[in-house]
Amino acid sequence: MNAISPIAPVPLIPESAPFTPAQRAWLNGFLAGLYGGAEGAPANASPTPVPEAEDFPWHDPALDLAERMALAEGKPKPRRLMAAMAQLDCGQCGYVCQTYAEALASGAETSASLCVPGGKPTSKALKALLSEAAILAPAAPVAAPKPAGPIGEPIGFLAATRLTGPASAKDVRHVVLDLAGSGLAYQPGDSLGVVAENDPALVDAVMDALGADSALRPVLLRERDIARPLDRTTDLLAGAARDPKEAAMLRKLSDGDDDAEPKEADLLDLLTAFPSARPPIADLIASLPVLKPRLYSIASSPLAAPGKVELCVGVVRAERRGRLRDGIASCHLAFRASPDQPLRAYIQPSHFRLPENPGTPVIMIGPGTGIAPFRAFLQHRAATEARGRNWLFFGDQRSATDFLFRPEIEAWREEGLLTTLSLAWSRDGVQKVYVQDRMREEAADLWRWLQDGAHVYVCGDASRMAKDVDTALRQVAMQQGGMNADQARDWIVALARQHRYQRDVY
Repeated sequence: MNAISPIAPVPLIPESAPFTPAQRAWLNGFLAGLYGGAEGAPANASPTPVPEAEDFPWHDPALDLAERMALAEGKPKPRRLMAAMAQLDCGQCGYVCQTYAEALASGAETSASLCVPGGKPTSKALKALLSEAAILAPAAPVAAPKPAGPIGEPIGFLAATRLTGPASAKDVRHVVLDLAGSGLAYQPGDSLGVVAENDPALVDAVMDALGADSALRPVLLRERDIARPLDRTTDLLAGAARDPKEAAMLRKLSDGDDDAEPKEADLLDLLTAFPSARPPIADLIASLPVLKPRLYSIASSPLAAPGKVELCVGVVRAERRGRLRDGIASCHLAFRASPDQPLRAYIQPSHFRLPENPGTPVIMIGPGTGIAPFRAFLQHRAATEARGRNWLFFGDQRSATDFLFRPEIEAWREEGLLTTLSLAWSRDGVQKVYVQDRMREEAADLWRWLQDGAHVYVCGDASRMAKDVDTALRQVAMQQGGMNADQARDWIVALARQHRYQRDVY
């Protein structure tokens, strides 16, 4: 610890304090600024009192939205907004939950639709809070710095090999990237932020629809997200629409109404569906979100893949309204990236960490591409010869075509690294079977592992799988632990606060 003034060294929040990494980093930054400002003060000056650390009881992804909102009832506006977030501090919005809420409350951020894991429920809750008559609008936007996403370091593209079989309904790629000379380093559980460009064909179609000058092309290609327009874009289009019916439907889209059309629209969809809505091009471009890097859970351990980073990427590609839609980064990695064209990327550190004690049992639940961090965990535990037991729940549609990393997983099972492997295939039989079904079937063993101090990790879809897994865990606690529903909820929350229940969901 370095002393920066003759009065006192900068105090730091210890690692053992009951804060998330993001909260601890914010508090340490606050204290550094507070004490750094004291430099040059008179020797007899009294140190500025450090404010008591604030408690955020709703900042827990194990709680559902209604529970979080109840905990924040009566709190100031920024804290109620924070309670509506997904509580993952995942960075996909360009903030963490607290700073996104504070930016909305101050007026520095105008979109309530940035929380990807929270989805439509979070967006609706935020809009309801912001529109409450009891909540006064801010006098003026606070001059808070807008979050600037890292532009990343150049890394090499090596391969994007298909993991799923030809008959699979999904295209999942094993992406291998070269970190040599980048200075990037990671730990199992971290994510990689990949900087990618928009689909050039989509950019050209948008320019044609706008009648835009070619000078706009680099902006649409690299700077603005044209695949995910925000509510402020539909608000702007609604205000410019000359046709009242088009204006009304655009307002429905802004409000997230279930009957609003077109659903899951990109900018080209909006320009096509609402030809009377043509605001000034400069205003339209300013309303679009900044094109952010896409985050992928890292699927390798640096001990098993030195100098490289590996991903498990589900290619997003679907036909809607007669047009093929490509996921920005996934299709770039799968179809357009090449070894002679470096990518830009950065490491997003995560809370998702293996236990410090290598003897601690771990339970990993990750269907589909949710296997990514668990491949990294297992590689790391094998490389470090960690003695703790490992239980993997994995599944997808069909075992013949969708068993990702099958040779490695089966080898780990035979070698004993994987103590238990529970597989769930939803399309192999008459009845659909999912990982949460396997959890309920093996409830007695699962409860014994938990009683032995096991840590539980969940990775994958936030809107369905993660909720179903959470429900299954509560049912296990009720069935095997004799708890009622409230006790099971409190048990799950306590497990999360002990860092024994961690989720990496999206």
